[in-house]
Amino acid sequence: MKDVRKLIHTRKTGVDELDIKAAEDKLGAVFPEQYKELFMLVNNAEIGEWILHPIKDHRNPKKTWDDIVRQNTEVREEDMSKDLIVIGDDSSGDKLCYKVNNGIMENEIYLWYHEEAELEEYAPNLKDFIILISEEVTEDDFEE
Repeated sequence: MKDVRKLIHTRKTGVDELDIKAAEDKLGAVFPEQYKELFMLVNNAEIGEWILHPIKDHRNPKKTWDDIVRQNTEVREEDMSKDLIVIGDDSSGDKLCYKVNNGIMENEIYLWYHEEAELEEYAPNLKDFIILISEEVTEDDFEE
């Protein structure tokens, strides 16, 4: 994930493995390796219009209180399938998600449309998602 870190403009420091493990324990599922690698590099990454929910950082809990655990427990959409873990959103109500299978989050990134409560596969993994969104942002910069 270090090779795509330069595509993310967020400069927030990453979290450590203990914080990631604590989030996994509270969510009842293990994150994909790419997700863990990214969050050790940068927490609460902004990728294009998408913001990935932070993992609660024991060094700075006030700035990470609205973390991935809270987003999946306290403010979760009622009509969202229980096998989804929300990892981010675009402020419109649409959500980025992982599917959980036997306590493990699968690699594929899904887009959950809040208005239709429908799910669509968006990218095969987090790295490809970051590259895809970065290319879209670059193309939009040149269009008028």
